Amino acid sequence: MTSAVIDAGDDLPLTIPALWRRQARKYAERALVADDGARLTYAEVDARSRRLARGLLAAGATKGSHVAVLFPNGADFLVNMLAVTRIGAVVVPLSTLSTADELRWLLTNSDTAFLLATPEFRSHRYGEMLQTAFPELDFSRPPPMCSLTAPWLRRIWFTGPIPKGYDAGWSVAALEATASTIDDTYLEAVEARVSPGDRLVIIHTSGSTSAPKGVIHAHASLIRHLDNINQVRRFTPDDVLFTTAPWFWVAGFAYSMLGTVVAGGRVVCSNTTSPTDTLDLLEREQPTMTSGYAPTVARLAADPSFAKRKLSSIRQGNLHPIKAADARPRDPALRHDVYGMSEAGGALSMSGDESDLPEHQRGSCGRFLPGFETKLVDADTGKECAQGEMGELWIRGPFMMEGYYGKPRSQVFMHDNWWRSGDIGTIDAEGFFYLKGRLGNMIKTSFANVAPREVEAAISELTGGTECFVIGLPDPQRGQAVTAILIADHDSKVDEAALKQKLATKLSSYKVPRRILRLSQAEIPLLSSGKVDMPKLKALAQERAQVSSPPS
Repeated sequence: MTSAVIDAGDDLPLTIPALWRRQARKYAERALVADDGARLTYAEVDARSRRLARGLLAAGATKGSHVAVLFPNGADFLVNMLAVTRIGAVVVPLSTLSTADELRWLLTNSDTAFLLATPEFRSHRYGEMLQTAFPELDFSRPPPMCSLTAPWLRRIWFTGPIPKGYDAGWSVAALEATASTIDDTYLEAVEARVSPGDRLVIIHTSGSTSAPKGVIHAHASLIRHLDNINQVRRFTPDDVLFTTAPWFWVAGFAYSMLGTVVAGGRVVCSNTTSPTDTLDLLEREQPTMTSGYAPTVARLAADPSFAKRKLSSIRQGNLHPIKAADARPRDPALRHDVYGMSEAGGALSMSGDESDLPEHQRGSCGRFLPGFETKLVDADTGKECAQGEMGELWIRGPFMMEGYYGKPRSQVFMHDNWWRSGDIGTIDAEGFFYLKGRLGNMIKTSFANVAPREVEAAISELTGGTECFVIGLPDPQRGQAVTAILIADHDSKVDEAALKQKLATKLSSYKVPRRILRLSQAEIPLLSSGKVDMPKLKALAQERAQVSSPPS
């Protein structure tokens, strides 16, 4: 059942150790995780995480210790996350996309004491990057680490064969060798002391507009919230979830990975750059559900072998290009989207309805999940908006974050525990939420507000799904001119004049773009997170607009 309160009086365990003990016992021989190189059952994950947990205890990790994990999606991430959280330590996932400077910032600002990491992933060599981040770090000498830059960081362990020249003490093998000094009875006593209100994770926002913020979630609130999500999306122990969302951010960590543990299902992920290998994995594992970002699977659907693949099991989720043909939408904007954020533990609004929506619900993000109280507030007047009016979303409830690490609550929450999301949207008579954009991204043209997301949706619909961005560029008469950037080759078949005429039948005249610019995918500036660098995109668009013809 879904519950608006944390303790609903049912049998849902409200700490990771208690939840894990139940799932490992109940589903022991079932597969929990499958990636490109491993397939582990619940029992195998239990044995591996148990050994690591005992090693962490022997190394001095305690309840409340901050332990960072640096791994791509897969079995190693899951095993290490469980090892950390089952002893009551706080897990701090780190982005595999991080630069040396970003790693230094994440580790120091989270006061991390221990780090478990893969030596390398793709072009990243994390040992070298850590030495760049902390020049005093010398892997040729035995641990512990002693750094004035990161005084809390004491131990680092790398999985697998460690790089040549490193002292063996920096290896996970050395950590596991100490596990024999801690017996299972002691581990179980430690696990029993983990409380529902204890901190579970400090998960960082992607930092697309500012420095990443460390969002704190506790065991019970996150577990109950994920159980609610699973009830809505009907995620059962018999389901297999294929996910492309990175597990170091909330959509992957909570909605995909930890949500699978709560459901008792199986999670499948792939890090290979070969579409053929990923498709082979999917054929073997036969996922029933998906989560992630549709563009990440475009290469799979484009693979020459895709049409012959037996993937009819994939029927749910938002990775529409690889779903069974009869389960794909005629237009993705006519399926409920999932709206969420790190601060709300992942999804905040969604729907279990996987059918095509009526036209008047285009762009819906579903209804708000149980346990969240929401309201829309006029950002200029501070007054609560009436039904259908556009305003900033304010949120509160038992499943919201505890706060940002290192910041007092008074700097994070408003009076009466309201949290301002900075997102602009509307709520219709049926309670469906429609995201319109970010507060700082609203376009003010001729004294009217334009929500970029609304114009982007209209363009996407009329062009058959062409990716686009709508921004405001300086305009002496209007303040800002609504400008559309189409991600398309300059010789594409989009007729810009005809597009404007069609948009005029769908949008108020002030919302119709005055300019339409084209950029290729390769020209789009990106952050290390993979998100679009909007300041640079606006600067590039302004430069292009100045050398093109005047706006019509």
